[in-house]
Amino acid sequence: MSSPQTNCPSCGAPVQFRWSSAVQTVCPFCHSILVRTDVAIQNVGKVGDLPPDPSPIQLMTSGTYNNKHFDVIGRIIYEYENGGWNEWHIVFADGQSGWLSDAQLQYAVSFLVSGVPLPTEQQVTRGQHFRFSNIDFEVSTVTIANYKGVEGELPFPFYGKTSMMFADLRTRGDDFATLDFSDQSAPLLFVGKTVPFEVLQLKNMRQFEGWS
Repeated sequence: MSSPQTNCPSCGAPVQFRWSSAVQTVCPFCHSILVRTDVAIQNVGKVGDLPPDPSPIQLMTSGTYNNKHFDVIGRIIYEYENGGWNEWHIVFADGQSGWLSDAQLQYAVSFLVSGVPLPTEQQVTRGQHFRFSNIDFEVSTVTIANYKGVEGELPFPFYGKTSMMFADLRTRGDDFATLDFSDQSAPLLFVGKTVPFEVLQLKNMRQFEGWS
């Protein structure tokens, strides 16, 4: 991963993009949300205080998936009526980008799948079946969530969103998919697998009382 550097347009502090394809990051000094364009860095807002989080994962936690090393370089935080979850942006040594979902001690790694016809929000209900990546999925949950904050580097601009719908799809095995309707212009599909915590072989985790 290359590390292009710039300065925060809000406070002037140095800002480093650890991943060359990152579009958004957060200034670690003034917490401005910075979006990178072809010509400049734009300040599009600030991150407020992040909600309490019991996750052992943090920025720059590292791990392994399918025998490939990855680093955690960003996070989107969501909240819904029964709690919340993290979507950790992970980047592999070869530059591939993916997501590590972290919800109530359940973990899944998934990747964006493009070029696939997708249903609209109105066409998705719990119990429905869809076939993606030659896998038969069933919609297990449909959740309306709100954005609660971001950290680190993301592959797209993301801030200030509300009332977004997400549909999780599962199989009898460990295959996992999410239909993401956070983008008003078009739904997104992420396909991957659920993963036991110990299989991820995470290092550089948060240390706090009660975690071992």
